[in-house]
Amino acid sequence: MSATRHNIAVNMMWCVPGSVGGSEEYFVRQLLGLSEIGAPFNVTIYAPLGFSAAHSDLASVMRIVEAPSRCTSRELRVLLENTWLAKRAGSADFVHHGGGTIPSRGNQSTLLTIHDVQYLTYPQYFSPVKLRYLKNRVPSAIRRATVVATPSNYVRESLEQHFSIKRERTAVVRHGLEPSIGLRKTSESELRARFNLGSSRVLLIPAITHPHKNHEFLLRLMANEWRNEEVKLVMVGGQGLAEGQIQSLISELGLADRVVRGGRVNAADRDGLVALSEALVFPSKYEGFGAPVLEAMALGTPVIASDCASLPEVIGDGGVVLPLLTQAWSGALHTVRENRAALIERGKQRCHEFTSAKSAQDLVIAYEKTLAAIQK
Repeated sequence: MSATRHNIAVNMMWCVPGSVGGSEEYFVRQLLGLSEIGAPFNVTIYAPLGFSAAHSDLASVMRIVEAPSRCTSRELRVLLENTWLAKRAGSADFVHHGGGTIPSRGNQSTLLTIHDVQYLTYPQYFSPVKLRYLKNRVPSAIRRATVVATPSNYVRESLEQHFSIKRERTAVVRHGLEPSIGLRKTSESELRARFNLGSSRVLLIPAITHPHKNHEFLLRLMANEWRNEEVKLVMVGGQGLAEGQIQSLISELGLADRVVRGGRVNAADRDGLVALSEALVFPSKYEGFGAPVLEAMALGTPVIASDCASLPEVIGDGGVVLPLLTQAWSGALHTVRENRAALIERGKQRCHEFTSAKSAQDLVIAYEKTLAAIQK
């Protein structure tokens, strides 16, 4: 490791607090990890107005410069990246762009994080405007990036397949959980009272109602294969593109008394709900990483997940991984009950590979790789 403390600018202008899903926690956790391991970099984060208040833990250990806007408009955010950010980050050794694209102007020495390329697999789940934007900006950003970082080998291999990027220009920066996860979780009694759960067994899916999260699959299981299971399905997360369909399906299948809609919840409530659940159920069709399965394993809750995209890579033997077939999932709750202790133990062991410190160590390697490429 070089003795020089290099200056790294981190572009988080895309990270509107509470609006970008798991990529926000992924990025914040790895940056906190840099502080945790004492990484030898001078990091300055450029973020939307209000970011410091939303992430006071990060603001307490790193310098955050807020833009003159909350960046809720993509057009305004892109403009600010090419003007306001370009001016301030120009003297950095390189800029770490965390949102999957690189501005047209500014410092051209870059590490680019691409969280996923779902738009290539499921283009139908994107609006025409968003799809055109991604098809234009992502390939251009990959070509121009000095190094590209991904959260999983699955995403790295997808980039190699679709964009012919050479492996020496890539790095995997795994997701990592902070040591304090779960320490401030809301009590089970409070959550059961607030969400009217009574003494019911609980299944949890923490996901925005986007089509790829596949809530429909779970609702149909609840109405058919799991109709005799005395469980309630708790759905937490914001409203996505499939929200209307999900609302209609709950009514159509007669599940109003077995499905609890919790909306967006804070980290303490999320951890508490995970901890009280019989299982976290995650039938997602596409994940660049899939942090909720990792959080569940860390909190001692068995995971039942699909075998799609990165999920088998992340879960390993720490949970129940199944193809998206109803017959494969029909006996999954019985499997969890019969093997609960072993699943909990394997899940906790699996989480040792995904700490914030190890995520930060991966990021250090990516930073060093970027610096080496610049100096060639």
